[in-house]
Amino acid sequence: MNCCILLSLLLTLAQLWPCSLSMQKHSAQNTDQSFSAFRRVKRGWVWEPLFATEEQTSMVPLYVGQLKSDLDKQDGNLKYILTGEGAGSIFIIDENNGKIYVTQKLDRENKSFYTLRAQAINRSTHLPVEPESEFIIKVRDINDHEPQFLDGPYEATVPEMSPEGTSVTQVTATDGDDPSYGNSARLLYSLIQGQPYFSVEPKTGVIRMASQMDRETQDQYLVIIQAKDMVGQAGALSATATVTINLSDINDNPPKFQQQLYHMNVSEEAPVGTTVGKVFAEDSDVGDNAAVNYFIEGDNSDVFDIITNNETQEGIILLKKRVDYESKRRYSIQAKAVNRYIDYNFLKEGPFEDKTTVKINVENADEPPVFTLENYVMEIAEGAMSGSLVGVVTARDADDDDCPVRYSIVQGMHLKRLFSINEHNGTIITTKPLDREIASWHNITVTATETKNPEKISEANVYIQVLDVNDHAPEFPKYYETYVCENAVSGQLIQSISAVDHDDSAEGHHFYFSLAQEATNDSYFTVKDNGDNTAGIFTAKSGFSRQEQFSFFLPVLILDNGTPPLTSTNTLTITVCDCDTEVNIFYCRYGAFIYAMGLSTEALVAVLACILILLVFFLAIVAIRQQRKKSPFSEKMEEFRENIVRYDDEGGGEEDTEAFDMSALRTRTVMRTHKPRKKVTTEIHSLYRQSLQVGPDSAIFRQFISEKLEEANTDLTALPYDSLQTYAFEGTSSLAGSLSSLGSNMSDADQSYDYLTDWGPHFKELAGMYTSHRSVGD
Repeated sequence: MNCCILLSLLLTLAQLWPCSLSMQKHSAQNTDQSFSAFRRVKRGWVWEPLFATEEQTSMVPLYVGQLKSDLDKQDGNLKYILTGEGAGSIFIIDENNGKIYVTQKLDRENKSFYTLRAQAINRSTHLPVEPESEFIIKVRDINDHEPQFLDGPYEATVPEMSPEGTSVTQVTATDGDDPSYGNSARLLYSLIQGQPYFSVEPKTGVIRMASQMDRETQDQYLVIIQAKDMVGQAGALSATATVTINLSDINDNPPKFQQQLYHMNVSEEAPVGTTVGKVFAEDSDVGDNAAVNYFIEGDNSDVFDIITNNETQEGIILLKKRVDYESKRRYSIQAKAVNRYIDYNFLKEGPFEDKTTVKINVENADEPPVFTLENYVMEIAEGAMSGSLVGVVTARDADDDDCPVRYSIVQGMHLKRLFSINEHNGTIITTKPLDREIASWHNITVTATETKNPEKISEANVYIQVLDVNDHAPEFPKYYETYVCENAVSGQLIQSISAVDHDDSAEGHHFYFSLAQEATNDSYFTVKDNGDNTAGIFTAKSGFSRQEQFSFFLPVLILDNGTPPLTSTNTLTITVCDCDTEVNIFYCRYGAFIYAMGLSTEALVAVLACILILLVFFLAIVAIRQQRKKSPFSEKMEEFRENIVRYDDEGGGEEDTEAFDMSALRTRTVMRTHKPRKKVTTEIHSLYRQSLQVGPDSAIFRQFISEKLEEANTDLTALPYDSLQTYAFEGTSSLAGSLSSLGSNMSDADQSYDYLTDWGPHFKELAGMYTSHRSVGD
């Protein structure tokens, strides 16, 4: 079955095909270019796009268009069905006549078109009479979005004095409407604020300079740009943007002094480097463009200088040289300010510099006296008597020539002992003779003080040179060790000599050598002057005998070239050596020593051998003693018994025990516990091994001695044996000291103990014991 569905925008209820076609053509005229004159025929379907206007709303559905088939006899036998995007919700269809309605408000910016499918079926058979086909309902745009400046606010910078037409910046607005339909999204830019300095291109939004502007007049501008859609037509929507435009600085202004004449003052006491004053040349530019360098022109640039303060851009005038009120009281200088960085594009505008005049007055001050010279150099001959004139220093009061000054020497007491100065006229004299050989120069400091103002003091250096006088005779520079062989021949050189002189000769020293007058007749030697401040000593005869004469004393006369010349006699000792013709210094020294001692070679060898033997013996003794000191005491306790010296005499048995009480030697009153005496016979053999030896004062040795002492004091029943026990210590706080009767070679019967009564209170008990014993024995 051939059928056709017509898609059209029907504004009336006409049902005839020709009328429907005409409406389709009318609708097609309202579409955009992409859908205009578009008609497609597919399997009997005829369709064109449908349009629904966005943002329209109503209480009832709005008619969009109608689907119609040429098989529709309007008898209700056909049924139209709509499917696809929004079918049944946004779009509905009258199934009887195929009319399409929109039920909701549409927004093109959210969805610009809808794709739907249409189908016609037979109500009786429910079979499609046409194949299903797609069609589009496009949402037609309306101007419901105003332009927007998304990048605002804007800020731009452009150099001042830029020519007209210079691009400053560009602003861009966007519009949410459909740019492909109508003029809703077509924007037009205009300048609301900023004339006559700026302009804007209507289509691009580029802002340009409309005239040259000076930053020093105004450095910032506020420009307002408006963007309208609909190409600015009536009913168009608009938006504005603010653009802040800054003018950047260029070096187009020269520096300018604020004053054409400056007045300043400076004291004559001001030191070099003092700030005299400041000048300022203002520059309307900023930053580096305002940087200024200052200069001083004219002849006074050697007295004053000027530098730039980089923070304040001021010119600081400094004192370059001391000024003197009495010499010049007023200065006039020219100060110039020049831009540090020049923009050569603006040189034609004129020189970028300025000048001003600075008047500087010198203020008078009470100055210290002024010496005629800063340094004085004087001379005086050495040896000059005390009170000799050295020189004169002079100073004056620069403020008042009639004001007297006082002079004095201020450097070092030792200099005051050498020189003095007249405090009224500055005359310097010596106080004692000077010696050039001690000091050839003397440096002193002289002060001049105002009498009316003692605080005003000035100084001057005085350098005094001591002139040389020939007051030192020449002499040998060293002791000459001269030898002559016994077999020397006549005319043989045995010594070369020279001379020194402590004086200072302006022409150089020259010495003359000769024999002294007393030695010229019978001398065995001669002196030959070489003419170069040296001389040679020669033999005047052949053969010398050490036995006849061991040494000779040769007087040598030395004359200098001073004024007046001085001479000295220097004695040269010549020793006869046992040699042939050539001197061996070491051998001659040795032979001279032996001869002087009066010993033969054999005797000297014997003496040396004895000395060597004694030295070896002495070293051996020292080594043995050192070895004894270094040997450690490592024997066991039983071996300490070898340090006890015991005699063969058994003594008097029990009578010896009664002779003295060992408790008197004890330092403690408490009796120790009884210990049996060790067997005596076992100790005798070891006691002979070492005799009279005392071991080191060690803890073990002290313990052994304590045990032996305790054993002797507590064991009163054991038979005594005579022995001399040598211990390394006595103990502490011994009252009796060291006592023993064992050293006596007499028996008790032969010995008298009467002398014990004279030994004092310490021996009172002992004296009583021995006296009682003798009484009983008797």
